[in-house]
Formats: sequence, C-alpha cells, structure tokens
Amino acid sequence: MATSRKLFNLCSFLMATLFAYSASVQLNDPNWYFWFPLYSCACLINLTNGIVSRKLNRPIATITLWVGLLLYIKVVLEDFVYEIAGFWSLDLSQRVVREKIGSMLVVISIILQIEASKVHNDILSGSFQFCRGFVSISSIVKYGMFDLGGFQLHATPYLFCGPKRRNEVLVPPHSTPKDE
Repeated sequence: MATSRKLFNLCSFLMATLFAYSASVQLNDPNWYFWFPLYSCACLINLTNGIVSRKLNRPIATITLWVGLLLYIKVVLEDFVYEIAGFWSLDLSQRVVREKIGSMLVVISIILQIEASKVHNDILSGSFQFCRGFVSISSIVKYGMFDLGGFQLHATPYLFCGPKRRNEVLVPPHSTPKDE
C-alpha cells in the first residue's frame, strides 16, 4: 500500500505542477477565462486529493470534469468545422491540438482522482473488501496516474523545445545537414 500510495502522490504532484504551469501560461491567452479556471481547479484537486489529504472536494471535481469535457468538445468541433489540424493530429504548434490535449489531461486526471477518493471513502466507511489483509489503490487508478505522469514528462519537452514552424526540422548540434 505504501508504494502504490507514494507513486500516486508523486504522479498527482507532477500533474499538479503541470496544471499550475498551464494555468499561469493562460494569463496572456485571448480566451483565458475558459482555461485558467480549468487548469487551476485541476491543480487544486490534484494537490488536495493526492498530496495534502485524501478527501476530495467532490462538487469542485465534478464541475471541473464537466467543464473539461465541454471544452474538449468545443475544441474538437472547432477543429472539425475550420479543418485546422485533424482529430488525430499531435502537431503541438497548433492551438487546438494543445487545448485538446490539455483538456483531456484534465479530464483523465479528475476521473482518476475521483476513483482514488472512492477507494479511500470505502476504507473509511468499512465497506471496502480487504484482499489478503492488504489495502491498495486499484490498479487502474495507480497505473493510470503513472501513465498520465509519464505522458506529461514525455510531452512537456516538446511543448518548450519542439519545432516552432510546421516544416522545421531539428538537427542535432553535432551533425550537419548533408548536401545532396
């Protein structure tokens, strides 16, 4: 139980830092009033449920989940109507792709936090079934949060160091392009 809880806390902290950074970046965005509250609430939920205490503020989590889903639908429809990047595109130079990934990270994170709080509430109420004397977070929540944290660690460098233009190719500093 201790290692699964520590892993969950670490991944919650990583997601909270990502959402805090995302919220701070939204302040100069033209539609900050959509994204700043979403990322701020997701940061607070990940901090409070994952690190500070195990008690989830369920109304805030539910509202954040629905707002995240609605913003995801908004971005997908905007992408579909204006044919900006395509549904499966991962071109992070496009605004709609970044917003789509950000809203899905929030939705998945909130779902996992709600599931983790259900396990904790079952333990406190005594209705949780003990399995061989051990209590742990469900494997879906544990590995889901781990995968989410891993995706965040993998994708974050591309947000900062990725190509700025569509056709730009990154060339390592120790090699030179070959003349053909």
